Amino acid sequence: MSQLTSFILGLIIVREWQILFKMKYILLVMLLSACAVFGQKSLQSIVQERKIPKSELKIYIDKSDYQLSVMYKAEKLITYPCVFGFNAVDDKHQEGDGCTPEGIFGIRSKYAHSSWSYFIWIDYPNKESWRRFNARKANGTLDQTARVGGEIGIHGVPEGLDDLISTRQNWTLGCISLSTAHITDLYKSIGDGTKIEIVP
Repeated sequence: MSQLTSFILGLIIVREWQILFKMKYILLVMLLSACAVFGQKSLQSIVQERKIPKSELKIYIDKSDYQLSVMYKAEKLITYPCVFGFNAVDDKHQEGDGCTPEGIFGIRSKYAHSSWSYFIWIDYPNKESWRRFNARKANGTLDQTARVGGEIGIHGVPEGLDDLISTRQNWTLGCISLSTAHITDLYKSIGDGTKIEIVP
């Protein structure tokens, strides 16, 4: 065997080992990611195991990070990816602007929904929402015919469209949207006394 042939075979062997190592690395990353997803306890199991009062849970929604976290005191129990209204950057000013409101809210009601699995209806507009709305009308930011809007909540996605969440498509009219599995977990874990904070 010539030196050139030996050299070429050596390069091929090295390249094959590099490819094999890279494949093993990718498989390891995928395995660790899968373990992180499937190994994560549901919020329901955490609340039940630790006997956490539902009224003491707090939902913290960070619009810039596309995340909804459930807190108990200062502890983050779980985080879900989420999306918002089609104009997600701004605070909600009026009906039809496609914005998700910012501030601290309570839960007005929660119920099963025929299109989005479940609906957690927040109490927008609340007293602070009305104060901001009236101030914007008074300073001319909003037209006098503007309406404050309502029917804002946390809900799922149409059947089979969980990729709206994973691809961060802000598709709602102002609501917060979770995947079907996550809205189910959240809905069954919180109570009417759970507070919700939405930040920019």
